[in-house]
Amino acid sequence: MLKQCLLRPQIVAFITDRNGSTRKNLWRTFASSNSDAKNDKKQPRLSVAVVGAGPAGFYASKYLTSSVLKRITQSTSSNDDDRPSTPFAWSGIDIDLIERLPTPYGLVRYGVAPDHPEVKNVENDFAALFNKQDESHSSIHFYGNVDVGKQIPLSKLQSLYDIVILAYGCQAADKRLSIPGEDTLEGVLSAREFVAWYNGHPEFQHIGPIVEGCLWKKGADSTNNVDSTETSVSPARVVVIGQGNVALDVARVLAKGKPGLIDTDTPTSVLNLLKGGVSHVSVVGRRGHVQGAFTIKELRELTKLKKEGHNVSFVVRKEELDMGMTDASIEELKGPGGRPKSRIDKLLQDNALEDAPPKDAEKSVEIRFLLNPTQFAPHESDLSKVGHVLCERTRLEGDPGQQRPVGTGETEELPADLVLVSIGYRGMPLQGMDELDFFDSKSSTVVNDHGKLPGVNNLFVTGWIKRGPTGIIGTNIMDAKDTVNSVMKYLEASVPDLGVERQGGRDGLNDHLVASGINAVDWNQFLRIVSAEIDTTRLRSESQPREKILAVSEMLKAGLQNDR
Repeated sequence: MLKQCLLRPQIVAFITDRNGSTRKNLWRTFASSNSDAKNDKKQPRLSVAVVGAGPAGFYASKYLTSSVLKRITQSTSSNDDDRPSTPFAWSGIDIDLIERLPTPYGLVRYGVAPDHPEVKNVENDFAALFNKQDESHSSIHFYGNVDVGKQIPLSKLQSLYDIVILAYGCQAADKRLSIPGEDTLEGVLSAREFVAWYNGHPEFQHIGPIVEGCLWKKGADSTNNVDSTETSVSPARVVVIGQGNVALDVARVLAKGKPGLIDTDTPTSVLNLLKGGVSHVSVVGRRGHVQGAFTIKELRELTKLKKEGHNVSFVVRKEELDMGMTDASIEELKGPGGRPKSRIDKLLQDNALEDAPPKDAEKSVEIRFLLNPTQFAPHESDLSKVGHVLCERTRLEGDPGQQRPVGTGETEELPADLVLVSIGYRGMPLQGMDELDFFDSKSSTVVNDHGKLPGVNNLFVTGWIKRGPTGIIGTNIMDAKDTVNSVMKYLEASVPDLGVERQGGRDGLNDHLVASGINAVDWNQFLRIVSAEIDTTRLRSESQPREKILAVSEMLKAGLQNDR
């Protein structure tokens, strides 16, 4: 409960704390002619730690900064009737973006498909936050190579900062099929692992040898190895399970291979392994095409591969489209939000084949509907590796918008040298969060109400770890604004202790990192990493944007080389 008594030049605020005792705090009034408020060194600046430097973290930093500065301006401006303005306890804002890797941008750098450079351009908008800051009122610093939970406890951040925003995403784990062979057969990977590998994520370079063994039969038994040249097409058959945009990205990258990705930022080591691409990719889903989670943009890219010269045919079976067009599916196309699905339906119908696909291309990508994987079976010549995906034909039952796949008993066996499971990411709690009961294991998200964690604390959350792994990069904008609104409400009800020498915030974090021997990467040091990656001596062509550094040790060497 907060009671205010307006005085000049101070506001006395009495706050009842959790123990029921009354504590007096002082706010400085912000009058338009009061220069003392601007020069009062005891007027605190808001300290904020943002855990995770991906899109969610950057958007939260951007909109919190603008909201706080706007509120400060309002507090120092006179009203039209010359009444004192509503005071605000903070004179500025300092945000520290803390990232586990030495590099920022999260999924923009390590998740967006390399042949989608227009999406990756959002990195420029994020970098502008560092280029345009005016540290007299606000500042933003980057702390890369700092693992919150392991190297610094979350509770420590809470004690150092006024606000802590969790924005670390859902990149640590995957949703699972839980079918036989998923954990025991080599060659069954998650799409998350595969995407991270072909985007040069330093923690997933071990995936390369696994993929090579599946595509080119590399192994101890050299008699089974496939002879290949730089542009050879792998005879392997790949099955991608799931029908979201990530699944279609994976299929497209596999089909294009090195010739189709040569001018992207795909690491050279990845291109040398993919070579000319893969002969056949099947993208499998349990439901029909009307229920597919992909967008028309990604689907259209697959239909254009042959026309664009990638020697890839696109295959969809009319029989499966017809099977999925139940009365409920037709209602879904006609109902609210059905227009995008109707466009997808038309595109698929226009490309559907009634007979076997013509062999007019060396490679093919096929989308299969109404097939539910039930088991991964071993390869006949090597029982340790995957060789087949056993599927059951399904049919749709239920009302519009609530149809579910039901098994029919009919089975089909898909040959598979490599399986990529793409049914969704799963969030994980930070170390030390479990005992606080802040994590919902069922939804794999942090428990929150519009971004505010429950209880009396300074914790907030945004992005995937708040809402689940859904939406596009731009979805994080409204999500961040929702969380920032909760932060501002929290700040309006909070009163800082004035006159107390503060030892926390950025200075406290720096002290902890030094004492712990942690080599944090700041923004300028990250820019050195960027400079090393765009060095022309590393690039394979003038069109290649960058050649990513693939090891954390090499990143640190590039970023910290002049500071030792």
